[in-house]
Amino acid sequence: MKRTIFCIAAIFSLIMVVPVSAQPRGRGYTPPAPRYGGSSRVTRYHMPNTYFGLRFGVSASHVNSDATYLDGGKSQSGMNVGAVAGIQMSPMMPLFFETGLLYTEKGGKGDNGNKFTFDLNYLEVPLTLKYSARVAPATAVEPFIGGYLACGVGGKIKDFGNRSAYSSFGDGGFKRFDGGIRVGCGLAWEMLYAELGYDFGLTNIGDDYFNDTHNGAFFANIGINF
Repeated sequence: MKRTIFCIAAIFSLIMVVPVSAQPRGRGYTPPAPRYGGSSRVTRYHMPNTYFGLRFGVSASHVNSDATYLDGGKSQSGMNVGAVAGIQMSPMMPLFFETGLLYTEKGGKGDNGNKFTFDLNYLEVPLTLKYSARVAPATAVEPFIGGYLACGVGGKIKDFGNRSAYSSFGDGGFKRFDGGIRVGCGLAWEMLYAELGYDFGLTNIGDDYFNDTHNGAFFANIGINF
């Protein structure tokens, strides 16, 4: 029930992404006319200077920690849902700043004598630069790099050996704030979009300051752009 509420909130409280190769509108980047050959008629097409879209996908995450009771080195699957928006940084090139709001499920699982899992659910704000390289009239490859900020909103630590469960963000667990580096690449085709990427957690999310604890997550998202 809580997961459903968070998903609905993420969808309806956000603004979302359109690949930069989508509809021609506004005053955007205008590619130069071919220098050699071709028709003498120059076809001018424009990239939008803002874009919006929906994102949905899956992730495979893990937790690396110096503390054995927090080290969930094996990957755990989760989902991502939300919205992003981008604005063109310069009218002379297809470089965009992208942000938004995502509900994302991270965590890990391991065995330190007892089997355990960590569910770490966040509201996450991506902050990335994305370059749109048009490779066909309706297709663009879009590598991106930047960072992310996140706030924990729920999750459970489940200790199967002791048959117990408690809040992931309670005492002795994890801090709510997380942040790090985000890298990846997207592919836009007309109104469809897909991307692969990785989040490198840089913030020590462990409640114990003497141990380093970090998130890491691969993600794959698809979306519809408008």
